[in-house]
Amino acid sequence: MYLSRLLLNPRSRQVQRETADPYNLHKTIMQAFDPKRDQAGVLHRIEVDGRTGAILLLVQSTAKPDWSTLAEKDYLLPADPFSNLENPAVKQFSLPLQAGQTLRFRLVANPTVKKKREGKKNSNRVPLVREERQLTWLQGKGEQHGFQPLQIATSAQAEHKSWRKKGQPPLTLYTVQFDGRLQITDANKFTTAVQTGIGPAKAFGCGLLSLAPG
Repeated sequence: MYLSRLLLNPRSRQVQRETADPYNLHKTIMQAFDPKRDQAGVLHRIEVDGRTGAILLLVQSTAKPDWSTLAEKDYLLPADPFSNLENPAVKQFSLPLQAGQTLRFRLVANPTVKKKREGKKNSNRVPLVREERQLTWLQGKGEQHGFQPLQIATSAQAEHKSWRKKGQPPLTLYTVQFDGRLQITDANKFTTAVQTGIGPAKAFGCGLLSLAPG
């Protein structure tokens, strides 16, 4: 697997548009994986450094990305002034995960429940806006994906609008950031969850589970 870290140029008009519209950001990211974008296993997340104000784009993938088209534009800053990392920085990594292992985690997710619409075949996803329901949602995902949350804090709750097609109403997306510690209960299920993401709206920057020792 690969993890890319891109430091975006806040003065770029394209960056300004796409950080405000998750759907168009997703389309730009996927250009780095042509022609095998369907098999690339892409997850991503935008983070803003609270100390420096830097806009970071984290991209996890099963295929090696080619960011050369972005590097040729003003989409990226020429260098990272806060570290010795290249921009973009890409590293390959493995997942030596074991049951019982305790890790720190970060997850930006779209906690929702499906509700049937009267007279409609498809269900609607309804966002969970109360913290206790968000925590219950994450506990359920843990049971499904082989981990037990030990400590959880929620923050950075936000509502995003994305225009997928002209003339159609925007898609409204509600996101929550979870930070804390977890314990792996099933290494195989958990590894799959890390690779494929957790919850809906993955194309809109949700589902990437970042891990660190602890």
